[in-house]
Amino acid sequence: MPEKTQPKVTKQVKVIKANEIDPRFKYEVSKVPGAKKIMICFQCGTCTADCPIARFSDSYRPRKLMRMTQLGLKDRVLSSDNIWLCAACFTCVDHCPQDVEISSVLRALRNMAVKEGVMPVVFRDLSSNILKTGYAYVIPALRLRKREEQGLPPLPKASLESIAKLSEVTGFSELVKKKKEESE
Repeated sequence: MPEKTQPKVTKQVKVIKANEIDPRFKYEVSKVPGAKKIMICFQCGTCTADCPIARFSDSYRPRKLMRMTQLGLKDRVLSSDNIWLCAACFTCVDHCPQDVEISSVLRALRNMAVKEGVMPVVFRDLSSNILKTGYAYVIPALRLRKREEQGLPPLPKASLESIAKLSEVTGFSELVKKKKEESE
């Protein structure tokens, strides 16, 4: 009886086209405070091996994001959902043999993505809540009453005036407003 052979599973490889490469991108990223060492990353993979998020994700690989940045794949990197998965725990930074601040590079990429108009809805909503209430989440009145009933002190009041001023100065409120209008 002939043995059944398992079909080969082939990995689909995305081809990089020359028009996708922006050779200035890595220099643009390296100008952001904390991200200046992006070019000395030699792709050892320690960041991915030690990353607690990468352990539980099939797609999040800090090493891959670093390499895409080095190669100048600006649009791919900035539109990737993966740049938003970093927990900023700094495990990658603690273990990097080149002292590359990977989490700072990812923060820079997120900020650049927002400037390009790319921001996941959940982050836009959280940001909008912060601008309105000072908290990332809207705290229901029922929860506030329960705190009072249990004798807990009231939650501190946010300085919405300071938040609004900071948001205006940095241009953040305009970015959040723009994204909200685009999604409606």
